[in-house]
Amino acid sequence: MVSNIPMLMALRFVLGIVEAAVMPSMLMYISRWFTRSERSRANTFLILGNPVTVLWMSIVSGYLVRNFGWREMFVFEGVPALLWAVVWWFTVKDRPADAHWMSEKEKADFDAILKSEQAHIAPVRDYKAAFRSSIVLKCCAIHALWSIGVYGFIMWLPSILKSASTIDIVSVGWLSAVPYLAAIILMLIASYLSDKTRNRKLFVWPLLLIGTIAFVGSYLVGGSNFWLSFVLLVIAGATMYAPYGPFFALVPELIPSNVLGGAIGLINACGALGAFLGAWLVGYLNGATGSPSASYVFMAAALLASVVIMMLVPAQTGQHSTPKGGAGTKSKTVSSALAE
Repeated sequence: MVSNIPMLMALRFVLGIVEAAVMPSMLMYISRWFTRSERSRANTFLILGNPVTVLWMSIVSGYLVRNFGWREMFVFEGVPALLWAVVWWFTVKDRPADAHWMSEKEKADFDAILKSEQAHIAPVRDYKAAFRSSIVLKCCAIHALWSIGVYGFIMWLPSILKSASTIDIVSVGWLSAVPYLAAIILMLIASYLSDKTRNRKLFVWPLLLIGTIAFVGSYLVGGSNFWLSFVLLVIAGATMYAPYGPFFALVPELIPSNVLGGAIGLINACGALGAFLGAWLVGYLNGATGSPSASYVFMAAALLASVVIMMLVPAQTGQHSTPKGGAGTKSKTVSSALAE
């Protein structure tokens, strides 16, 4: 139905509004259905929907555009989501307590496990207090800066592929899928090890640091060596996507359940804001300098800043070693940080 750019922008804006509610709702949903020992993998399987879909749809979209047209491509790719929405509505329950397939004992046992995992976190009064806490603010900053870096990857991928002028649209689709295939593999490995070791930070900031270095390296190599630049970009994409599962598994382990929904929503909103501001600033820098160099330095710096802030977030290792008669030292650190 789109016939001009303003109409496309309006529809995309409406899509963004309704789309914005999905991610925080799903992360909250996962925090209610999965325990600490499996939450990173659960988050990863949710987020895998992005690279997995891009992986195979990058290839399929090329064929659809070539054989049918770009409008028909949007129709073909939109119908499955509409069908799945119907299935989701009738099959999914908000909480284990609402599940008819679980016994009362199973529901009670599961609820006790989830409550025990939150026992070391001091509750806060309300959302206002939670949103002012250092942990929530750090997580918001991390996700915002991280999103700017991911935007840089998404923008640089077609740019580097375009430098190989002999590649046709179908081949571009196949090459575009490679970084997402690497991301899928590394996401699964990182989430498994994160749940296995219970060390979330170890699978966030080191991977983002590697992603920063690879992203900068790919840009510096540029079109002078297509394959080296492309390989570095594959590494950057994989290491930027892999930490999502461990990062969002860490959030419920640091923030009390009575404000978790709003905190997740705020963190996710800051990620979206980071992507928006990143896109705007990249355009501004490109126009002001006449070169993309400044914008890529900006995106790399944002990603590096997310690494530094992530290193300052409290770790969850050792939270179960609670001394007799009170919470452990690590737990006190987390609670006191939230109370700030």
